[in-house]
Amino acid sequence: MRRPPDAADPPPVILGAADAHRRGPPLRLTAPTHPHPQRIGGAIGGYLGDRHGRKPVLVAALLTMGIATVLIGMLPTYEQVGVFAPTLLVVIRCIQGLAFGAEWGSAVMMTYEHAPRTRRGLYSAIPQAGNPLGIALANIAFLLSSTLDSDWAWRLPFLASALLIVAGVVIRMKLTESPEFEAARAKGTTVRNPLLSVVREDWRNILRIIALRVVESCAYYLTATYLLSYITDRDSGDRGVALAGVVTASLLATATTVLSGALTDRVGRRTVYLVACVLAALFGFPMFLMANSGAPVLIVLIFLIGIGVVHAALTGTQAAWFAELFNTATRTSGASLGYQTAASVAGFAPFLAVLLAESFGWAGPAGLYVCIALVGLLGVLSTRETWGPGQRMARPAGQPRRPADRAGHPSR
Repeated sequence: MRRPPDAADPPPVILGAADAHRRGPPLRLTAPTHPHPQRIGGAIGGYLGDRHGRKPVLVAALLTMGIATVLIGMLPTYEQVGVFAPTLLVVIRCIQGLAFGAEWGSAVMMTYEHAPRTRRGLYSAIPQAGNPLGIALANIAFLLSSTLDSDWAWRLPFLASALLIVAGVVIRMKLTESPEFEAARAKGTTVRNPLLSVVREDWRNILRIIALRVVESCAYYLTATYLLSYITDRDSGDRGVALAGVVTASLLATATTVLSGALTDRVGRRTVYLVACVLAALFGFPMFLMANSGAPVLIVLIFLIGIGVVHAALTGTQAAWFAELFNTATRTSGASLGYQTAASVAGFAPFLAVLLAESFGWAGPAGLYVCIALVGLLGVLSTRETWGPGQRMARPAGQPRRPADRAGHPSR
């Protein structure tokens, strides 16, 4: 069995478009370097976000990521400059990883800390929904550009991203700083070294986040990368069906992510995450049985369930739950460090799946998927509920009692 698409690679359609044009950059060469800059970027971005504010990190990370993305579209080819081309690509991908790792914490914390108290799950899920939406749009862009018979087939989507960068910078510059961070700074409750402080005083919650996020990240990589390769190896004609499933599932996941966040505001963060982990554990073996059938409908259904439901329910819950495990002074550092460390570990899941498949056949990767879901379950059981009935019914200090409160419902 050939190795799967790398977990750190762009979506499979991007690889297909680029591989179809040998003059394009060798994207797979970047795999070993990409997950680790995310972890470093998360640590740096988290420290700066807690020390100097969420907004500056948010704007700087977007600019860095955007410029690096556009530069990929301007890279010389291997035919033009030899090994210097893939070397430049690896460097740029590392810069992207740093920016991506730095951006997440400030993005979700800005949203969480600006959101109404009783709707923080919903609002915090919106940045999370950007990931599946971006994957879907990127795949569609490369599918459309692949009809071009030149280097423009892979260059155009990267260059066109400059338009999104400009729009993003304009929007983010108009944002006000997080009110919770501003209040903490005014009271003098920020800490000199938030990264060191959270590692020393709140390391247990960092480990909990790693356990909780590993199931989400590994589940995605095993579904969207390893399983795609597995299906293609069984029958190359199914690749188009599988890619269509990934795109469709990503669009579904965009909505499911937001809806899951909204659901956590009503039933709690822990409950939604627990259900999603149980679904993942139950889905591991049926997922491969469906893939083995070769039926197009079942192949598409794999991605709709794995990405559009299970993965999206996990990501939709994470932002608010992870934020609530830390106080304002170390929130970005703690959540980012756990989140990005888990991503670094999960990046190797497809390679481990290949090794298991060589010894145990398809049951090996299926068992890995189930085991990872069980790790997530352990994470859920060891992590406190941060938005249970008590928190939902409690009124913020100074808020007058309303009729809705007297009726036994949380005020909105």
